Amino acid sequence: MSSFKLDDLINKLSERTSRIFKNRETLRPDYIPDELPHRDKEIYKLAEILFHPLLRGDRPSNIFIYGYPGTGKTATTKHVFKMMKEKLAPRLQAPVSSFIINCKIDDTNYRILKEINDFFNIPTPHTGLSLAELYSRIVKELKRRNGYFILALDEIDNFVKKSGDEILYKLTRINSEGITTKVSLIGITNDLHFKEYLDPRVKSSLSEEELVFTPYTAEQLRDILYARARIALFENSYTDAAINLCASIAAKEHGDVRRALDLLRVAGEIAERRNDEKITEDHVRDAMKIMERDKIWEIVISLPFHSKLVLLVITALQQKFFREIMTGEVYEEYVRLCKEIGQEPLTARRVSDILNELDMGGLIKATLTSKGRYGRTKFISLRIDKDEMLRALKEDERLEAIVQVISSWH
Repeated sequence: MSSFKLDDLINKLSERTSRIFKNRETLRPDYIPDELPHRDKEIYKLAEILFHPLLRGDRPSNIFIYGYPGTGKTATTKHVFKMMKEKLAPRLQAPVSSFIINCKIDDTNYRILKEINDFFNIPTPHTGLSLAELYSRIVKELKRRNGYFILALDEIDNFVKKSGDEILYKLTRINSEGITTKVSLIGITNDLHFKEYLDPRVKSSLSEEELVFTPYTAEQLRDILYARARIALFENSYTDAAINLCASIAAKEHGDVRRALDLLRVAGEIAERRNDEKITEDHVRDAMKIMERDKIWEIVISLPFHSKLVLLVITALQQKFFREIMTGEVYEEYVRLCKEIGQEPLTARRVSDILNELDMGGLIKATLTSKGRYGRTKFISLRIDKDEMLRALKEDERLEAIVQVISSWH
């Protein structure tokens, strides 16, 4: 496109005023409103676990919070931390500080410890120090301070699956280091089976208290969307049908409120670009198609190489046989493919773990079926469009030639 045409576009967009968005940012998942509809019980429970010991001068228990994505775990934790700072801290005899680390971003031992060092304003290079030195600096700082420190590790499963639980074990035992600050940990995860990855000692220490977030219902999602729409959108810029469809779609995906908010925001952006006056069901359906495509690419491209291989094998076998695939068939073909491309295959157990992860990520459907005296097996099938899957896998140049062959099958 010529610069002249781009200038025309910029001028045109500059003159256009939105009839849809009053405050677009309030529809983003990281926006935390003053009120969290339908999470009063969870807010009260988390506040009770933290506030009661603090008021008595004791260290709060470690807490393990889990539930499906988009059920308000992080928002509730941030909300309670905010209330703790504003309402509770002035009544305490000693200072209390809180910090949330997003383990989807900071997913290594070094980065976790560096984030804590940074929070305490301890100068730390991005690389170069040993983990022992990073941890020692934290302990030294906590010996110098008094009061309470509550650390929340959000999406903790990403960190542990990638880097193990050695540092997590140290953090759960940090109060035994002779520190004068009382430290409590909160682990937040979307993976309902995450505790199976933990050493029993870490599991018992981290799970002193547990809090489970159940999925939102369609009715609850509607309430949340209407409350957020009043902040984010102009009056009469959306239809009830559009709100209902966003809530219905998200309710089918484990009650994911982030999904509902994203759908409404993207639908609003589509309506805005088309210069339409209202967000309608058609805008929501178009938004769903765009988001589904983007979601597939984001997840598939970020997968570890062997997870991509397993996904490619499932796609190839389903393309070949036009039926669900058994776990044994997946592993047999995966081993053959690894040998063909000069890769050392993972164990059958690790591939089984990968299948569970792909199932949890929504890329495949794994159904456990009993075969009587022959035991049990899983039947595997793709949950998403095969062509989109192959296009995403093709982005990895190591798989490009194999994907090309599979794409030519009919």
